[in-house]
Amino acid sequence: MAQRRDKVILLVIVIGGLLMFGVVGIFAFVFSTGNESDFEFSKVGPKVAIVEVNGIIESSSDIIRQLKKYQDDGSVKALVLRVDSPGGGVAPSQEIYEQLLKFKQDGKYIVVSMGSVAASGGYYIACAADTIYANPGTITGSIGVIFSFPVFQNLMDKIGMKMEVVKSGALKDVGNYAREMSPEDRKMLQSVIDDTYSQFVGAVADGRGLDSTYVKSIADGSIFTGRQALNLRLVDKLGTLDDAIAKAGEMSNLGRDPRVVKEKKYRRSLVDELFGKLGIDTDKMNFLNKWPSLEYRFCM
Repeated sequence: MAQRRDKVILLVIVIGGLLMFGVVGIFAFVFSTGNESDFEFSKVGPKVAIVEVNGIIESSSDIIRQLKKYQDDGSVKALVLRVDSPGGGVAPSQEIYEQLLKFKQDGKYIVVSMGSVAASGGYYIACAADTIYANPGTITGSIGVIFSFPVFQNLMDKIGMKMEVVKSGALKDVGNYAREMSPEDRKMLQSVIDDTYSQFVGAVADGRGLDSTYVKSIADGSIFTGRQALNLRLVDKLGTLDDAIAKAGEMSNLGRDPRVVKEKKYRRSLVDELFGKLGIDTDKMNFLNKWPSLEYRFCM
């Protein structure tokens, strides 16, 4: 009897272990992060690739990785860049823009589809496209540059706290949150802003075939709806993502219903998922780790 009981206990332990292993495996799969390819229709034959640019542009590495992959893939004849972004850092926006220009060097086409927002750096990268689609209510434009940082000098004075700085030159600690900007600081930063702004204007003028003087006349940081942007020649057509895919298919002689390939959406970590359930956006908490930087970004 005791031997039979031991066997039953062992069987229960084995089954329990297998069940636990299965649950852990499913849990790991659901919350894992990865960038495996997700072919929506077919892996075989010529196709159109979709690359998504969502949220604040803080890094260019993943987008550039995808662009290089599809550039090297001979079966990919065109790209639809889906932009839903208020922009972000100047450098990553410029890096994505330059990689898009390289993508076109191989005779491949780029069509941009704008989502809810494609402003500032989001619009900058769109200017590399052959054709830009916007929804009538898309927020776009915001052509300009911003450099901002917090200043806590008054707060530090109230609590009796100060920061000592030893520097090699008068302008070395520009952006120090412990002091107000000096006139010299502001003059230097404005020169940097002006130069970066001229780079933005140049990219819009080149990409859209517009005169730089005209671009400057509308590049005061103003935002536009998709319909306004069409009238200003900042976009080519009003339409949806499906319209952009159909256009990319036509341009690459694949027809209006081409095969489409795109990567799976990024799976958020368990922590992000839990915060999301509580209504907390972890992306917006990153300001705690930021330092002063130049941004092509629409700020609200």
